[in-house]
Amino acid sequence: MTLTELKYIIAVARERHFGRAAEACFVSQPTLSVAVKKLEDELGVKVFERSSGEVTVTPLGERLVEQAQNVLDQAHLLKEIAQSSTDPLKGPLRLGVIYTIGPYLLPELVRQVIENTPQMPLMLQENFTSRLLEMLRVGEIDCAILAEPFPDNNLAIAPLYDEPFLAAVPTSSPLAQQKAITTSELKKQNMLLLGTGHCFRDHVLQVCPEFARFSDSEGIQKSFEGSSLETIKHMVAAGMGITLVPRLAVPQGMAPEDESPGQNRPSEAAHIRYLPVSDDGRYAAPSRRVVLAWRRSFTRYEAIAALRNAVYACTLPGVKRVQEN
Repeated sequence: MTLTELKYIIAVARERHFGRAAEACFVSQPTLSVAVKKLEDELGVKVFERSSGEVTVTPLGERLVEQAQNVLDQAHLLKEIAQSSTDPLKGPLRLGVIYTIGPYLLPELVRQVIENTPQMPLMLQENFTSRLLEMLRVGEIDCAILAEPFPDNNLAIAPLYDEPFLAAVPTSSPLAQQKAITTSELKKQNMLLLGTGHCFRDHVLQVCPEFARFSDSEGIQKSFEGSSLETIKHMVAAGMGITLVPRLAVPQGMAPEDESPGQNRPSEAAHIRYLPVSDDGRYAAPSRRVVLAWRRSFTRYEAIAALRNAVYACTLPGVKRVQEN
């Protein structure tokens, strides 16, 4: 048997579909199917039960897939140990980032890494929290920048920064004349939400759980599930409602502390105003903690430290850096 064949059965077990598993492994479906059948014949057992449009893992197959993952982890560890003996920063670092962080942090983070650790290029993967956690578990990425909370997968965690949320309101709304908005006032508004799967959506619903009903209704909220924050902001500009955004998603010159009568501001300022969300005594002002997570078995500690230092070196307006002692 080969490591490639082990990788294939792990992919099929994860996807429960040979076609999707082949796509994830960047091979044709016949190539993957033949390799899986070859492995089953060599072991003399059925790893998968195949039926029309459905693939299930046999009870024995579950144990084999788990052991296959252990073998791949150990093989990857061999490479890491050999590499760390020369330069632990040498070689790509596979970094995952959630969708509501990537567009706002990565441009400067990549620049910092290029300037300070050019021997450690970042291989980037944007995805949902749940998918990145799975990719971490199976070794497809080395580390991930996520927002808490998320399930405890026995990962090592290092805090990066605490980020407040701001309310994005159309300038045509009376709310735009206020200096701030309270969490109680938010609950009375037509809120535009990201779709299911975005952890930022869950953060908003923690502040305003009443908006959960929008997932099951027709209308704007339903039609924009799955959209990016930037698309939702366009809807705010059109006057269709308000939304919450993380501080780093606010364009330069448009944060409340940036506003001044004579200052050059982006054209977006004509249509959207960003307001701080204040604690009204009943509900806490919304925010999130952004962290770096990696497998405890990952041996390139210097690479993790270099990545954290690169994040700390970024210009992060309006957020509070959290550094461990």
